[in-house]
Amino acid sequence: MKKLLLILSLSFASVGAFANGCPGEMKAIDAKLATNPQVAAADMTKIKALRADGEKFHKEGKHGESMKALGDAKKILGL
Repeated sequence: MKKLLLILSLSFASVGAFANGCPGEMKAIDAKLATNPQVAAADMTKIKALRADGEKFHKEGKHGESMKALGDAKKILGL
């Protein structure tokens, strides 16, 4: 029983970490975009789409998907 409670509490803690991480990731992307990075137009379109998807997933409570989309956008930006 104790193991089950421990597993459940750790599961909820990790979801909370993702939930709080999404806005920070979005801020980092926005800050980099504000400094006019040297990025190809096609990459900029993809970055903005991934950023929008990340925000949409965050609002829907899909924080794992949000972090993946935002991580992909950061990777393209070189963050």
